[in-house]
Amino acid sequence: MPAGPVEALLPVKLGKGRIPYARGMRAGPWVFASGVLATDDKGGLAPEASDGGRPLSGMPRWYREALCLYRRAEEVLRAGGTDFGHAVRTDQYFPDWRAVPFLHLARKERCGDYIAPSTSVLEPRLLVPRAGMAMEMIAVRPRVGLDVKPVYPAGLDVPATSAFAPVATAGDYIFVAGFLAAWKPGDLGGIAPEAKVPEGHLWKGNRIQLEADYIIRKKLVPALEGAGASLASVVKAQVYLADVHDVPAFNQVWARHFGENVPATTFVPTLDPGFAIADARCEINLVAVTRGGKVVTAPLKGNYPAVCDGHPLGVRAGSLLCFSGLVAADANGPVKGTRRGAGRPRSGPGIRAQMEYLLDVAAEGCRASGTSLGNVLRIQQFHTDLGEFEPACRVWLERLGGRPLPISALQVPGPLVVPGCTVQLDLWVYVP
Repeated sequence: MPAGPVEALLPVKLGKGRIPYARGMRAGPWVFASGVLATDDKGGLAPEASDGGRPLSGMPRWYREALCLYRRAEEVLRAGGTDFGHAVRTDQYFPDWRAVPFLHLARKERCGDYIAPSTSVLEPRLLVPRAGMAMEMIAVRPRVGLDVKPVYPAGLDVPATSAFAPVATAGDYIFVAGFLAAWKPGDLGGIAPEAKVPEGHLWKGNRIQLEADYIIRKKLVPALEGAGASLASVVKAQVYLADVHDVPAFNQVWARHFGENVPATTFVPTLDPGFAIADARCEINLVAVTRGGKVVTAPLKGNYPAVCDGHPLGVRAGSLLCFSGLVAADANGPVKGTRRGAGRPRSGPGIRAQMEYLLDVAAEGCRASGTSLGNVLRIQQFHTDLGEFEPACRVWLERLGGRPLPISALQVPGPLVVPGCTVQLDLWVYVP
């Protein structure tokens, strides 16, 4: 379904509200698969992904679900004219850690020797009840000048059982997998001793700051240098935190390393434990561009304050505009009329007011970058209550004239980075 320079792939109706949903988007060289779940043609969990009448018979349910998940992703990529060999990033979300090894098995079978840079975290609830996994994927189309190359910087380990490329380049774009403050080959040593407060001590450092500093110095900098980049050329980061109250301490470290070049940054709360290493507090992935390449970057500055001091509203990198995580807040906290007070229904004015404010902010940012909100390639919505998902989608549909939404949604632990807000947006927009 054409929408100016972007095209919705495999549009369907989602949920009881029959929300028009685009399983993927294609624009220029890019193909985005969003909110991939192991669903049937009605949007429910596919039969092969459910327990059925004999839950202990046949292959493990999570393995069957993972195979179905990858079939659904492949359908989107094929509709966009690409394949797994041209994927540059994949993100997975799980309510139960026991499902993760089964996805790894299925992924290896479906993707072969090349698995795109990956991030996997634990979250309380997915959009489809009883689903055990959800996925996001970004790929490029073949023969468009953005050749995909995996990069394996010397000394940079990835988890022993995951087998993904730590870094992938697509032309001058660089995609860095999610990294923890892990050490030893295969991350088998757990969190590095220097990223922890020494056992038995109360104040020899701050745990989140030690982890963040270690990830940046020992993981992200080597990853970027191996691909011909540096921290100065990072345009987008997702930071997953087991405790969102760690944001201010994290930002001290973030600002020290990035200075005036802080990238578009989204903070996402996770379960605790929420990562491959049970006592980890933080995981970070990145998008960057090569030094001296053809992709021009520019931070986005508008009349709306960013969620965190010193952070840009977003960063444009060539044909992609990446926003920081957006919540309906200004310098004084949640904007007027957006709080969902005691007794206020889910579909009441709170979520609508939040979404109207957020889409005003996003639309202004798009205009400042020479694009429009109608060119959105991916909408990630992080809700503290998934009951607000459909009311939030209604606001999107009003703004986009009923166009199918390239949307995914998760329920995350509250609070968000501004307490009182109940939804956060993470947006990728195409710039023609």
